[in-house]
Amino acid sequence: QVQLVESGGGLVQPGGSLRLSCEASGIIFSMSAMAWYRQAPGKQRELVAGITSGGSTRYVGSVKGRFTISRDNHKNTVYLQMNNLKPEDTAAYYCKAYSPNNRRDYWGQGTLVTVSS
Repeated sequence: QVQLVESGGGLVQPGGSLRLSCEASGIIFSMSAMAWYRQAPGKQRELVAGITSGGSTRYVGSVKGRFTISRDNHKNTVYLQMNNLKPEDTAAYYCKAYSPNNRRDYWGQGTLVTVSS
């Protein structure tokens, strides 16, 4: 059974930082591409950042220079370091894994990030 468990969300003031974590089980993590998505109220889910099994990264333009995605294959965990947070970053953040073994996407349950003064 595949599980992705996110943590690290919360309430933060504008300009603050948070680090999200997503621990995976049930997949060969080192071979899986990982990504963070977010969905704000009334908006479509969007890709925030992705990291391949080889460590290549990509970001949506609005977070470049502020967010950093990384992975620890020993801990089966992907991280999203978020700095200089803005109110428009407020959303539910979801972790996604792509398993090349069965060519399936798996999603976590989401963690809420609220940026407000």
